[in-house]
Amino acid sequence: MSEAKTTVETPLMKQYNAIKVKYPGALLLFRVGDFYETFGQDAVAASKVLDIVLTKRGAGSTSETELAGFPHHALDTYLPKLVRAGHRVAICDQLEDPRFVKGIVKRGVTELVTPGLSYNDNVLDKKQNNFLASIFAGKELGISFLDVSTGEFYVAQGNENYVLKLLQSFAPSEVIFSKSSRERFEKLFGAEYNTFALDEWVYAYDYGYDKLISQFKTASLKGFGIDGSGEAIIAAGAILHYLDDTEHKDTSHIASISRIDEDRYVWLDKFTIRNLEIVHSQHEGGVPLIEILDHTVTPMGSRQLRKWMILPLKSKEAIDERLRVVETFHADDYFADKVREPLKQIVDLERLISKVAVNRINPRELLQLKRSLKCIVPIRQALKDHTSVELQRMAEQLHPCEDLIDKIERELREDVSINSNQGNIIKEGIDAELDELQKIAFSGKDYLLQVQKREVERTGISSLKISYNKVFGYYLEVSNANKDKVPADWIRKQTLVNAERFITEELKVYEEKILHAEEKLVVIEQRIFNAMVQHAATFISQIQQNARVIGQLDCLLSFASVARANRYNKPEINDSLILDIKAGRHPVIEKQLPVGESYVPNDIYLDSDQQQILIITGPNMAGKSALLRQTALIVLLAQMGSFVPAESASIGIVDKIFTRVGASDNLSRGESTFMVEMTETASILNNLSHRSLILMDEIGRGTSTYDGVSIAWAIVEYLHNHGHKDCKPKTLFATHYHELNQLAEDLTRVKNFNVSVKEIGDKIIFMRKLKEGGSEHSFGIHVAQLAGMPNKVVFRANEILHFLEKDKHKNEKKKIQELPKATPQMNLFEADPRFMQIQDMLSKVDINTLSPVEALLKLNEVIGVLKK
Repeated sequence: MSEAKTTVETPLMKQYNAIKVKYPGALLLFRVGDFYETFGQDAVAASKVLDIVLTKRGAGSTSETELAGFPHHALDTYLPKLVRAGHRVAICDQLEDPRFVKGIVKRGVTELVTPGLSYNDNVLDKKQNNFLASIFAGKELGISFLDVSTGEFYVAQGNENYVLKLLQSFAPSEVIFSKSSRERFEKLFGAEYNTFALDEWVYAYDYGYDKLISQFKTASLKGFGIDGSGEAIIAAGAILHYLDDTEHKDTSHIASISRIDEDRYVWLDKFTIRNLEIVHSQHEGGVPLIEILDHTVTPMGSRQLRKWMILPLKSKEAIDERLRVVETFHADDYFADKVREPLKQIVDLERLISKVAVNRINPRELLQLKRSLKCIVPIRQALKDHTSVELQRMAEQLHPCEDLIDKIERELREDVSINSNQGNIIKEGIDAELDELQKIAFSGKDYLLQVQKREVERTGISSLKISYNKVFGYYLEVSNANKDKVPADWIRKQTLVNAERFITEELKVYEEKILHAEEKLVVIEQRIFNAMVQHAATFISQIQQNARVIGQLDCLLSFASVARANRYNKPEINDSLILDIKAGRHPVIEKQLPVGESYVPNDIYLDSDQQQILIITGPNMAGKSALLRQTALIVLLAQMGSFVPAESASIGIVDKIFTRVGASDNLSRGESTFMVEMTETASILNNLSHRSLILMDEIGRGTSTYDGVSIAWAIVEYLHNHGHKDCKPKTLFATHYHELNQLAEDLTRVKNFNVSVKEIGDKIIFMRKLKEGGSEHSFGIHVAQLAGMPNKVVFRANEILHFLEKDKHKNEKKKIQELPKATPQMNLFEADPRFMQIQDMLSKVDINTLSPVEALLKLNEVIGVLKK
C-alpha cells in the first residue's frame, strides 16, 4: 500500500498497517467481521488471482485505498489459489469475540502460509511431498528439505551439480537462502522456484546447530549422521528459523533429520531425470514413467514411490530385499489382495498425525485416523503369519496403537461434524455433566413440542405453533382468527399482519435452560476433544513409523501389480560389470501403442572387456532413441527394486546413469541447442566412473556435419580410452554419422549395430530390431516424405542425395561446383518429354473416385510410357 494513502488513518487502518509492516512481502488477509479483507496493493493482487471485485475505500479522500475481500468461510477455497500463485499469505484473525469488546477488536497473524509451508489439504497434493528447501553456500553447498505437512526433514551437502540435481529431484515449492546469496542462486536456477531471502545472520553454523539440537532435544547431531556436514547444518537451521518467522510454533512432529547419502543412491544428473521423463514428461500430454508404475492405493505409498524413483539404490542387498518382497506378492495374488484390501481403507496417516501435532485436526479427521489405525491390525497379522523374513520384519515395525484406537472409539461419535464447536461429537457416558446438558438441550426441544400439544388442547387453537428467532427466542404464534381464544397469562410480544406472537414464563425458563445448555456443552465437548487430540499426540512417532512402513509396503505391492499386468520379470542383480538384457521393452511406449500393435523387444549386451560401446546407426524413426531410453529405464526399475519389462535382465550394479538425448535450448540464458548439448555432454565426460551407464543420442547434430562427426568421433575415443584401465563406462551411442562405424576397426571394445529397416521398392518399413553391423543409410528423405513434405522438395532432395553419394570421394570444392543447380519449378518434368506426358495423364485423374482396379490400370499405363 502506498505511503500517500496512509496519511489519514482510521483506528482499523492503523491496526492494519501496524500488523502489515511486520510481514513484508506477504499478502495480509485481515479478518473484519465475517470477511477477510485485503487493502492497497494486496487487494490489487488478490483481485487478479482470485477474480474478485476490486473496490475503493474512502474514494476521493486522502485515505482512499483499494479494497477486496471474501467471506471467511471461503478461506479454504481462496487460500490455495493465492499460494499456488506464489504468494506468501499472512492470515490475520480476530483474537477476541467482538460481542464482548468495546472499540477495536484485538487482531494478530495466526499463520503465515507460504508455497513451501502449508497444512491445507486444498493446497497440498496427496501424491507429492510439499518441500521447502534451504540452500547455503560455503566451501560446498549445503541443502535441506522439509515437508512440514509430514515431518520429513532431509539434508545433503556437495558440489553445485549435486545440489541442482537434488533440487530438480525433490521439486520444492519454495526455496530460501541468504540475502547475500540471492544473485548467485537466482542465476543458478532462475525463476524455476518461488524464493525468499532471509537475513544473513540466520545462516550461521552455531545458530543452525543450536536450532537443531533444541528441536530434537539431543546433546549433539552425531546420532543423525550429519555432525560433520557444516553447510547442511546451516541450511537446516535456517529452515527451523523460517518456521518461527512464519508462526509455525508447533513442530513436535519434526522429530528427526536424515542425510541424503550420495554413496547410497544411483547418480542421476538433472539432465538424465529430465531426458528419461521419470516423474515429469517434457511434452504436453506425455506420460512419465511414474504414471505407469504408480498402482499405489495410499497417499504415503504414492509419495514414497516418487522418492524411490529419484533415488535408486546401489546396494545389492537392499535391492534384493525389495525384489524378494515383490516376488512374494507377484507369486501369490491371493495374499497380495489380502494385504492390499485393508490398505485401501487407510487415509493419509502422515499428514493426519502432523495435524494432531499442531492441533489442527478436526473431529472427522480424528475418526479417519482411528479407522486407518484399525486397518493396520489385519495387515500386521497377515505379514506376521507369512514365512517371508522381510514381511515379518515389516510386521514388527507396525505399531497397533490399541490404546489410542480404544480411546477414540469409546469417546468420539461415529457421525461427527467437521467442526468441534458444533456439538454432538462426544458419546454418552463420558462426562455426567455433559450427558445432563445434552438431555436439556435436545430432549428440551421435545418438551417444547409437548408444551405446544398441551396448549392446543387447553385453548382449542389447532393451528397454534411454537417457533424460535434470535430476537424473541421461543414464542407462540396465533392467527388473527383465533385471537379471542388466547389465555390471559400469555404475554403479547409482536403483532403481524395475519397473526400475533406471544411468550409465557414457562417458555422463557426453558429457553434459558436450552441455550445455556448448548453453550456449556460445546465448551465441555471441546475440552474432551482437545484431551483426545493431546492423547493422540503421544503416538506421533509410532504413527509416523506406521506411515513409513505402509508407504513401503504399498510401493512393493504396486511393483507386483504392475509386473503382473505388464508381463515384467524379476531381474538378477550382481556385482559384475555386465549388462545383459534379453527382449527388453520400453515401459511407457509399449502402453501407448495402438490396439493390436505390439512393442518390438530387443536384446542389449554390454561389458567392460569385449563390448563396452555400441555404435547404433539406422534411420530416424526406427527406434534408436526408444532403445537407449528403455535400457536406462530397465536398469533404473531394477535398482529401485521393481521387476522389469524384459524376458530376463542380468544387471551389474550401475552407480551413475547419464543421458544426452533430444534437442533443447535455453534461449532465456542465451544458450543454443548445440550449447545445451555440449554442456550436458561435458557434464557426462567430467563425472565418469567404471560402473557408469551412458546413453548418447545424435551427438554433434547441432553444428556442421564435419564438426559434428569430429566431436562425436573424439567422444567415442575418449569413452573407450578414458583415464586408467578400470574406467570403461558402458555406452550406447546412437548416431546418424555412419562414418563412426570405422571406429570398430580401431577400438577393440566398440561394436557396430543398427536398427534395421526393410526396403520395398522406394518404400521403407521400420523393423525396430537391433542387429549387428552398421547401417549405410539414414533414410531421412523417406521420413520427410512420411511427415508430409511437399513432393517437389522430396524429389529435389533425392536428386541431390544421389549426386552426393555418387561423388562422395571427390573433394568438397569440386562437389559444390558440380552439384546440379536447382532449376525453376517443374524441372523434373521438363527434363524428359515422357514426364510431360505422364503429368498430362495424371492431371486428368480424380483420385477420390478411382477404384483400386482403375488405379492399377493407370499405374500400368504410366509404366508403359516410362519404358518407351
